Amino acid sequence: MEDKKFQGDSPFEITRRWLDEAESTEINDPNAVALATVDSSGLPNVRIVLLKDIDEDSFVFYTNYGSVKAKEALEAGQAAFVLHWKSLRRQIRVRGTVVKEDGPQADAYFASRSPLSRLGAWASDQSKPLDSRETLMARVDDVRDAKGETSERPPFWGGLRLKPVEFEFWADGAARLHDRFRWTADASKNGWDVVRLNP
Repeated sequence: MEDKKFQGDSPFEITRRWLDEAESTEINDPNAVALATVDSSGLPNVRIVLLKDIDEDSFVFYTNYGSVKAKEALEAGQAAFVLHWKSLRRQIRVRGTVVKEDGPQADAYFASRSPLSRLGAWASDQSKPLDSRETLMARVDDVRDAKGETSERPPFWGGLRLKPVEFEFWADGAARLHDRFRWTADASKNGWDVVRLNP
């Protein structure tokens, strides 16, 4: 991999570096990912979520476990996402397995959210029909009255941890001759196979 932007000992190292670079060029939410799941019939769903943690072997984002995305990701046990930075002309595609992250790490992230965001997590029956915004805000007020401004993490809310089996790094090239590298997990050597792909 002659291009320095693709160099690294692991795909997580490259991802962290690219995200660090994007933080200085992207106006809003450089950690926004398009998360893809499938329902029980195999029909895909995709939506934007915010990537909150890059750990040694996985990525974590947070949601209501009753949401469509959580149900689909956990029932299938797998999902995919793409990070795209238009300003850098780069993207990273990731596919892998999914489990809950509902321990101390989820508690710490929930505690870092604003008071209104914490109340909203309790008040919102995410992905379910809602008759009006007034109803939602009344629920927020009810939760504030019952729990105060510093509520603990709800038992139905936490993290989803995606452990990759495959990465693809893409960078724009002149005349659409893009650079693409696929990293595939190889359990036999406890590492990764890396292949350059045609544009």
